[in-house]
This record gives sequence, structure tokens and C-alpha cells, in this order.
Amino acid sequence: MSAPTFGMTFTRPNDEPLPVIGADFSKMLFIETSEDASAQAYPLDTPVRISSSDSDAVAALGTGYLADAVKGVNAQLSGLNAGADITVLRVAEGADVAATSAAIAAALDSAGDIPSAVNTTPRIIWAGRTAWRADEQTVNPVVIALAAACERLLAIAPVDVDDTAKDKAVSARETMNSQRLMPIGVAARVYEGENIVTRPMGPRIAGLFARVDNDNEGKPFDPIANRAVQGLAGLSRRIPFSLLDGSTEGQQMLEGNVSIVVPGETGVDGSASDGGFVFIGTDNADTGELWKQIHQVRGSDYLTVKLMQITRQFLGRRITADGVEAWLNSMKFMLRDHKADEDILGYNLQFLEDKNSPEEIRLGRLTVNLGIEPAPAFKVANHEIRRYRPAVEGLVAEIVARLNATA
Repeated sequence: MSAPTFGMTFTRPNDEPLPVIGADFSKMLFIETSEDASAQAYPLDTPVRISSSDSDAVAALGTGYLADAVKGVNAQLSGLNAGADITVLRVAEGADVAATSAAIAAALDSAGDIPSAVNTTPRIIWAGRTAWRADEQTVNPVVIALAAACERLLAIAPVDVDDTAKDKAVSARETMNSQRLMPIGVAARVYEGENIVTRPMGPRIAGLFARVDNDNEGKPFDPIANRAVQGLAGLSRRIPFSLLDGSTEGQQMLEGNVSIVVPGETGVDGSASDGGFVFIGTDNADTGELWKQIHQVRGSDYLTVKLMQITRQFLGRRITADGVEAWLNSMKFMLRDHKADEDILGYNLQFLEDKNSPEEIRLGRLTVNLGIEPAPAFKVANHEIRRYRPAVEGLVAEIVARLNATA
């Protein structure tokens, strides 16, 4: 448009810090079989996005693993959070578990295409048949595919491992090396009509992530440990556990980075709760300690997505002092707000001269240095109990005072 010779113009300069909303990190992707699902509603190998509060969509899943997974999520939701955003990918049941696992792994290999297909990016993935292994020296193919899929989507995955014995569960964990996988060493016993059946615990823990996120304004910074798991009739096996005794089987599994669910016990010192079933676990399958706690990985991913959302609004513009300052302040103010909400312990944002040489800037490249410290989970409470001499001195002073008062 030509500028008027006599008149006025209006412009909207883009040199202010820009706000971003963030992303919903409770959206899920479930991959499994369901032979009696509606082929029209859920075509094979086709991602379908549903709300778990849609009773018709849930009914169309039939009675297989996918239907159980969605119901397991719904059992964890609380308050007005009546449904979860779930993308369902139904695969065909194979001739045996090896064939089915291969089909699920193949679906995960294409997980990077799912966001465009359903217009959303799932951040929690649950895939079936991960408890199966060809032998004790072989990695499950779904586990291999899960690690790669989670990296592409900035997602995490609760992973069901062998639920029959501690050694087998820990052995399965030893086949993993990923910050995004959370091994779970116990299965769920649930009602299906009048029957009690064993089903994977993973979808229940996915729902637990969603519930805790919802309690924290939809943000994925809080741990899910020591929370009730709802909708269970029982556990595939009772794992001995005590908060006071590190030698129990449950504590040994936790030491091996395998999460567990334990029943409550009324009047028992060291029990996880007085009743119900409680999830105990904070760690992923990483081999280092720096990013071992999975909620810290999720929180970092959330901030990474917000940094993407901020930066893409500045890309393509001229590099000027005002523009760069607005970009840096947009990130700084976003991190400041998360610090104020205690989502993170602190941050440090720097624009260093030696990282931004004239040659780099001439090429259109800017570098910002970010330090972000996530809050850790409270895992161990150490109590030092000793005698308190001033109390005795106070007793003596009180006795003396009473004697003087009656004299």
C-alpha cells in the first residue's frame, strides 16, 4: 500500500517481548490390538484422535487391550477433568506375540508422522507387548522403537516389563538406556464384567501423569510418585515394600529404576499408605544421574517447546538491537514466570559476546546460553533425633519457680 501524501498511517511494530501459551503435555498415543474394535471407527494402522470421555468412541474400541488402556486412563482422572486427549493406533493381532510386537514396533517407527495426521503432538506414549522378550539376552523390539519415537516427539513412555519376578523386571530394565522410558514391574488386576483379568499397568500410569498435570494447571513439572492408582481390583503380585527398610524387594526394584505399585496397609509402620494402591517411582531408564527423574525431563521438554514457540516468531526478521532484545526478553520473562510458580528452582539467560561474533551474526546466527534447574522429587527424608538438654533445664527451672511461689 502506498503511503498517503496527506493523511495518516497505522503500524504495529513487533519489537516487544512476546508471550506464549505452551503446550498440552498430557496428550497421549496408545498403540495396541483390539480385534473386535469397529473397523470403521478405528481402521488398522491409522491414527484416530478421540476424547476418552466420548462413550461412543470408547465403546467402538471393543474389549481388547486398547479399550482397557483408555478405561485405565479414565479411572485416574479426577474433578472436572473427565477425559483425556488420546490418539489410538490399532494394529492387527499377529500369529504370535513376536509378530504382534513387530507390528507395534513398525507403527512406532512412523510415529513422527502422527502429529500432522491428527493435528496434535502426543507427549505420553503407551505401546503394548513390552513385557515380552524372545530371551533374557534380547531387547524387546517395541522398547527399541519406543526410545526413538519418544525422542522425535519429545514424549515419555511408561513401559511394562516382566511382572512375575524382581530379577526379570530388572533384567528388562537393563536392556534400556533412555531418559524417556519409565519401566514398571507390576501389572494391574481389573474387572471386565464379572471377571478379574490381568492388564498392563502402563496406561494407568499414563493417566496418573495426566491427573497430576491437571492439578498443576496442565504443566508437567510435578512428580507422580506416592499417588493413588485408582480402578484396580488388585495387583499381578504383591511386592514386599517398606518405606523404612531398604532391603525389601520393592526397594531393590526401585534401586534398579523399576517403578512399582504397592497396596496400602492400615497400622503398619513403613507402609506406603493406609489403603488403596500407591504408585512408587520417579526414575527413567537413563544411565546417568543428571536427568534420572522423569518429571524433570518432561518439564525441560515443556520449556523447550515454549522456547520454540517464542523463537519461530522472530525468525526471518532483520537482526537489530531492538529485535534481539525482544527475543531475549521473551524467553527471560517466560522463565521468570515459571520460577515464580516454583516450576523450576532457577534460571540464567546469557547473550555472550564470544558466542556471537560478527562473522556469525553476518550469517544470521545468534546464540543464547540458557541454564535451567528443575526441581527434584523429595525421595528420602533423613531424621536426626538426639536428646534435648534444655528441656531438662526448663523442668528444673519450673520446679524451682513453683517452690519459690509456695514459700
